[in-house]
This record gives sequence, C-alpha cells and structure tokens, in this order.
Amino acid sequence: MTIKPDIELKTVDNIITSPNDHRHYRHVVLSNGLKVLLVEDKTATQAAASMTVSVGHFDDPVSRPGMAHFLEHMLFLGTEKFPDSGEYHQFINQHGGSNNAWTGTEQTNFFYSIDAEHFEESLDRFSQFFIAPKFDLELVDRERHAIDSEYSLKLKDDIRRVYQVQKESINPQHPFSKFSVGNLQTLAGDEAEVRQELLDFYRSKYSANIMTLCLVSPHSLDQQAQYAQHFFASIVNRNLTSSYPDTAYLTDNQRLTHINISPVKDQKRLNISFALPSIEQFYKRKPLTFISHLLGNESPGSLLSYLKEQGFANNLSAGGGVNGYNFKDYSISIQLTDKGLEQLDTIIECTFEYIKLITTDGIESWRYQERASLLATAFKYQEQIKALDLASHLSINVQHYDIEDVVYGDYRMDAMHADETLALLALLSPDNMRTQLVSKEVSTNQQAQWYFTPYSVEKIPAEKIAQWGQVTPRKALTLPTKNPFIVDNPTSRVEHSESDVPLVVAEDAGYRIWHRKDDEFNVPKGHIFLSLDSENASPTPKHAALTRLYVEMVLDYMTEATYQAEVAGLNYNIYPHQGGITLHLTGFTGNQETLLALVIEKARERNFTQDRFKLIKKQLLRSWTNASQAKPIAQLFTSLTVTLQKRSYEPARMAEMLEDVTLDELHNHVSAFYEKIYVEGLVYGDWLVNEAQQLAKRLKQVLSLVTKPSSESSRELINIAGQGTLLRELSVEHQDSAIIVYYQSSDTSAHKVGLFSLLNHTMSSTFFHELRTEKQLGYMVGTGYLPLNRHPGMIFYIQSPTTGPRNLLEAIDEFIADFNYAVMQITKEQWEATKLGLINQILEKDANLKSRSQRYWVCLGNRDYDFKQRERVVEEIKKFTRADLIKFIVTNMRSKHSDRLVMFNAGEQHDHLDPLPTATKITDLKGFKAQANKFEF
Repeated sequence: MTIKPDIELKTVDNIITSPNDHRHYRHVVLSNGLKVLLVEDKTATQAAASMTVSVGHFDDPVSRPGMAHFLEHMLFLGTEKFPDSGEYHQFINQHGGSNNAWTGTEQTNFFYSIDAEHFEESLDRFSQFFIAPKFDLELVDRERHAIDSEYSLKLKDDIRRVYQVQKESINPQHPFSKFSVGNLQTLAGDEAEVRQELLDFYRSKYSANIMTLCLVSPHSLDQQAQYAQHFFASIVNRNLTSSYPDTAYLTDNQRLTHINISPVKDQKRLNISFALPSIEQFYKRKPLTFISHLLGNESPGSLLSYLKEQGFANNLSAGGGVNGYNFKDYSISIQLTDKGLEQLDTIIECTFEYIKLITTDGIESWRYQERASLLATAFKYQEQIKALDLASHLSINVQHYDIEDVVYGDYRMDAMHADETLALLALLSPDNMRTQLVSKEVSTNQQAQWYFTPYSVEKIPAEKIAQWGQVTPRKALTLPTKNPFIVDNPTSRVEHSESDVPLVVAEDAGYRIWHRKDDEFNVPKGHIFLSLDSENASPTPKHAALTRLYVEMVLDYMTEATYQAEVAGLNYNIYPHQGGITLHLTGFTGNQETLLALVIEKARERNFTQDRFKLIKKQLLRSWTNASQAKPIAQLFTSLTVTLQKRSYEPARMAEMLEDVTLDELHNHVSAFYEKIYVEGLVYGDWLVNEAQQLAKRLKQVLSLVTKPSSESSRELINIAGQGTLLRELSVEHQDSAIIVYYQSSDTSAHKVGLFSLLNHTMSSTFFHELRTEKQLGYMVGTGYLPLNRHPGMIFYIQSPTTGPRNLLEAIDEFIADFNYAVMQITKEQWEATKLGLINQILEKDANLKSRSQRYWVCLGNRDYDFKQRERVVEEIKKFTRADLIKFIVTNMRSKHSDRLVMFNAGEQHDHLDPLPTATKITDLKGFKAQANKFEF
C-alpha cells in the first residue's frame, strides 16, 4: 500500500523541497569526485559552509585510538597557504561568525558561518584544510594535550562512562568497540613519528570522493558553483571506499546478557536493546520510526502509562541507540522508580506484551498514515533554520540519502510495507535482547578501561527468555486511539500585521497581553508566552524549591492528557524564573487555544496524589543532588548566578529545604502563589488581533476566579561596585580546577551593552588561542558576554586538568594586561571589520517564527517595549574607537583593585598548590547577599 502525503512538493534541480522553502538548491559533482550541494538564500545575512568526510573513529588504527579525532583538531592549526595556527579562528570570529567540528563513528564534520561579504575569503581558508594542512611539528604535543584535556573533562560524565561499557560488551572485532576520543596514552610517542603517522592517516583516509560539501549563502548558485570549483577542485581524489569489516555487532556470546553499570550520578535506568541490521535502506518508509511512535506512546493505555500507574517508571523513550554501516542497536530506555528497580522482570515482561500488541493489532494503515501525515505537514510548513545549522545538516544528509531527498529525507514516509515492519518487530524479541541497568545500587565485578566505570555482565537465564517469548498482553495495555488534535491541511492566513512590532492588545490591573500577527514566515503556527509573577514564588530557598516542585508536578500530571497534542505538533513548557513561572505554547494554531485551555484547567485542578508527589519529589531531589557531580565549570556557572541574583539559590540548598516538605505544604504554597499574580503575555504568529483579544478576555476571566491582581515581582541583582576582587570557592569532587572571572556594568544603558559586547567580541578568539591553543591550560576555555537582570557583564572561564586556580587567575590577568597592546596593533580597517562583524551578529535576521518570538519575549523581559534596543546598541558600537576600549580595560579591568567576582574550585590534584592571593572571600553566601547593595529591576 502506498500512501501519498496530502501536500504538493516542489522539485528543484531534482531536489524535493518544501512549498514553504524560498531557497534554491543545486547539486554538482566536481571533477575530483567531491559532491557539492549549493544553497542560495537571498534573505540570509550570513553564509555558511560544511564539509562532511566519510572518516571517523571506526577508521582509527588499532594502535592509535583517537587518531581521527586528533586529525580533526590538527586541521584547524594552519595550512601551507595560511600557516598561522590561530588565523582561521580569528578571521571567522572577526567577521561575525563561528566555527566548530566533531568526529563521529564513521564521519567527521567541519562547519562555520561568517558574514556573507567575506564568504569567498573564508572558503579560501577552509578549503586548505583538505588540500595542504601544515601539521606543524611544534603543535603535535600541544594538541594531543588538548585532546587529553577533552578526555579528562568527561571522565565523570555518565554518558561517556556508560558508552565505554557498551563498547567493551560488544564484539571486540567490531570497530564500534574502539576507544574514540584518544588521550596522551594512546597518542604517545616521539612527536616526529606521531606527526608522520598523522600524515599517513590523512593521506590514506581523506579523499575528495568520500567528502560532501554544502555551501549556503545569499550569493547566486552560479557564483557559488564557481567558488566550489575554484577552491575545492584541488582536493586529491584517492578513489577510496569505506572498508569496514563485515563483522557482527554482537556475537552469540554477547547476546542475551544483562549488564549492571554503576554511575557517578544517582539514577535508575533500564535499557532493553536489540541488535538490528543497518536501517539506512528503509529511510523512505521509516518502519522503525512507526514502531517507535507506538512503543513510545504516553497516552492512557500505553506501556509508559501502565508502568507509571504501577509506580514502576517515570519516563520511557523508544528508538534510541547507536547505529552504523551494518548495525542498529535499538533501545527502549525506561527511567525507573525505587519500586521499579525491584520489578525489572515484570517491566521487561510488560514491554514484550506491548511489542506483541503492536505486532498483532498495530499494523494498520490509518496508524501509519497518521504518522506520515504529521511528518508531511511538518515538512510543508518546515521553518527555516540558521545557515550554519542548515549547511552542517545537509552536508551529512548527502552522505546518506539519494540526492532528491537531501532536504526531504528526514520527513519522507512513503508507504507501510507490513512484511518489512513485521520483520523488524520480529527482531524485537527476547532471544535477540540485551538489558542494561544503570544504578548506584547494582553489584559490579570489573572496571571499564579509560573511564573506570564499575560494571558486571551476566547471562539472562534461559527460562526467563522462554517466559518472555510466550506473553499475552494484559487488558490494561491498549494501543492509542485516533489523534483528535491533528489538524487536516492547516493553512496560514494572509492578513498583514498592523505593526512592525508587538502591540498591547489587552491591559488591566494585574495583566498585559501583547500581540503581533506574523506576515513574513507564513506558517499556520503560533507562540504564546505567559509569565505569571508572584511575590510568593521565590523569596526564600524553600519557596523557590516548592515552586519548582509545583512545576514538575503539573508537568507530570498533564503528560497523558496532552501527549496526543504534542504528537500533533502542539508543544508546551512550564519553567520557573526569579519572579514566578512561565508557560510557553507553540505549534499549529488550529488547536492551540484548546491546548492552552487544557493546560490551565489541569494546572488549576491540582489533584496531586500522594504517590506521584513522593515520586516527583524524589526525582527532583535526585536531580539537585546530582548537580554536585556536574563538571566543575558547569557548577561554577550555576553558582555565579546564584551568588549575584537575590532570588536564585544553590541546588543543594533547595534540596535541603525540600527534604521534609509534605503534600499539604505544597498545596498551601500553590494557594499562596496564586493569591496575587501579575501576568505578562505575548501572542505571536498566525493569530489575528481579535483572536488575541478574545484569548486575553478568557484569560482574564480565568484569572479573576483564582487570583487578585498584583504588580510585577522585583528581580534584584547584587551590585559589586566598590568591592574590589571578591572570591568564592566551591568544593567540587573532580580532578580538574576551574575558574570564572566576572566583570559587571553598573548601568544598563545601550552604551554599556555595546561596550561589553564589543569587548567580548574583540577578546574572544585571542583569549581562546593564547590560553587554550598556545598555553594548553585546558579544553574548556573562553570568554562570554553575560547580561544578568539587564546589566551587561563579561566573563573569562577555564577548566584545567593541569593548572590550579592561582595560576589560572594569573594567566587571565596577564592576558587582560597585555591585551591593550593587541588592540593598539589592530589596523583601522581591522577595527572597523571587527565592529561590523559584531553588528551583523546583533542584527542577524530572525531565521524563523521561533527565533523571532523568543527575541520579542526577551525584549519584553528586558522592558524594551519599543523593541529597538539592538538598534540602539548598534549605534553605540559604531561610535567606539580603539582608544575607548583601551581606556575601559585600563580603568576597569587592569587595576588590582578592579571590581570583579572570581568563582573557582581547586581540583583534587591541585590541592597542594598555592592558594589565590588575599582578597575578600565570600564564605557566608546568605549573609553576603543580605548585606550587599543591589540593583532592583
């Protein structure tokens, strides 16, 4: 049976595109075999390029784990034509762009964006990576230390630690078993010899015929075709083909095993996995997507719904797992409760019952059609994405899809072939399974290499396999009914907006609603933001903890009632902030108001059961406790905002407050929260003004039943002016040290926003190059523009496996002290180009409805009610001279008495090093925040 999506598809140069896609595409193959996809986007202000190379860690020599990753790093560090190791990064940054790369199992992806007028020059630099990289001998040791820092950064990352166990528990002859990252041990040896091995690897593995390039820019397709030919035709074609071994992912010995893994963070997760063949051949029909759609369903009667009712599980996802050239490790992942941890056999049995239910009753054309129609509608109204994301995504798609499908392939569901679907379902059987339990409460008897993960492997008893193979679905398990939220062939309205920016359409005591009808993106979608401010939201850590618990309870309570809506493209999120909570709805407008009414109704009911209260509270406590196991730099970032914002609190402090809270206390808190609230809302998208006004009227009616009007909650920020250097040390269980140095603006003017933004933009690439690339202080190194409560700020941060906090601070201070000279050496042309790069970043066109709605919402949060702040900032940036920047650095950042906050931790291997210089140390955070001067917003 063939199912045709109910949309008209465009075909441009044999490439299927969305009717909503204004871009033009062309596919060319250069004489050297390089496949190139050209994308012309006349509305783009930025250009982007991405190269995907069909080489990954599967290609690593057995004696050199991490070689592909090491090569990826080295390609950035100079070429014969552009030998300076920091030139590429600096050029991209100076002209308003960004760049990165990653190494996967079978591919490596390099990508960057830049102001469109500098695209040609950037392509000259980028193409040389693949033509004549320098592989400077002097940088070999430096960059393998960078690899080691990256490896060290993730030593306590549970995703990496579990991943390593997975590698060790499969067929050791399969390339997936290789250690992928590399470190000083695997890349050890004489520098000249390692460089030669690197060169040999590059010459034997990198070839034009296994590369795919994507260019995205406002330049014409003809112009881009010339760029591709001119800059990339010189890449050598070695006529290579991937030659991975025809080796099974699992041997019979590794099948039917149960693996216990002990994590760093407190979690309880069961994975039931099945070894399948490669699924790439099925992309036009997506039978596995259809199976996952049913298995991962969360509505009443679903597998998750039943497991939640029994108190066994909190979450379930189906369809994940690694995949490659000859395998797909299909995974059903279940987040367990304490009770569920004791009922693993029952949970596995229920899973096979639901698989059987799908096999016997679920292979129906209307079910497949429902999923196919949703994807077809999503494609028809596909929202545009940034040039950088598009280039990266499409260069990868060219590796996997027929050329006609490089844009459409992710959405394509042509037909349900019952035999094909049933054949895959047959592989989701007990005699093809493995199970994996991640929990601190398991017993282990061995340790994984590289990440030192404790684990154990045991055979699943044959009688259990036989029992699970003969199940009969229990009556409580049912397949989903037809989805009532699906809108047939939604269409956007043609009415134009009455204004260039949102306007207030409803206002009264305690609430204000803004609205703008979109008339540019032309999709039948909308975004509704509602911020509910309450003085009872977070005046103390206990209040904040209760508000967060309320949010988690509401989200959990609404899961089943709203799941079908989410499947149909109607999404919502609720999140707490300093002054209260925010509700954000997005999706197709046809049923958006229905979903909003449902969410408000459920939030008002507050029929929380004692059992769910206990489970969600425990889940939240676990999450906050696990925050202490995050990498040091992440903990410092959390604590930076906690230190500076009056109504922000440490996760551990909120956990302490929540420990003994009862359900009655939660109900009392919710009642107090709603006693007086202030609502600020934004309705943007395919909403007409009268519809937004009607929505506001109904909202006002609902509010009048539950609350009295209030004014906005205050948001206070600690003022560090006149304090000199403030130090706050965190105790972090990690081998690395980390530091953040924060400078604060005392006012919120456009002048200061522009100055701090320009300061960060000018410093960032040089800071990264000097402290990460040259001095090798760590892998996580950078600067950032950080506004808090509208006040601009500038941060410098480093996480280091080699250097303690004192030396890290000295290195940052030395960089700041010397940066004046770097600014003095910038030519007038370079200075103007630097400013223009930042200006183009700030004024970058909104890519889609989502990014514009978020920008509008941020403007409202910043009280930028005419939505012109970024234009005011740009006018200030245009005026700045190099002398202005130097004067600011000398006055505010170079003095030993500069006002700043230094957050840091001393790594376990740096405890013996000298402490930081004497300064005001914050030891009593509560007292410090109570006594400090504050900015009120």
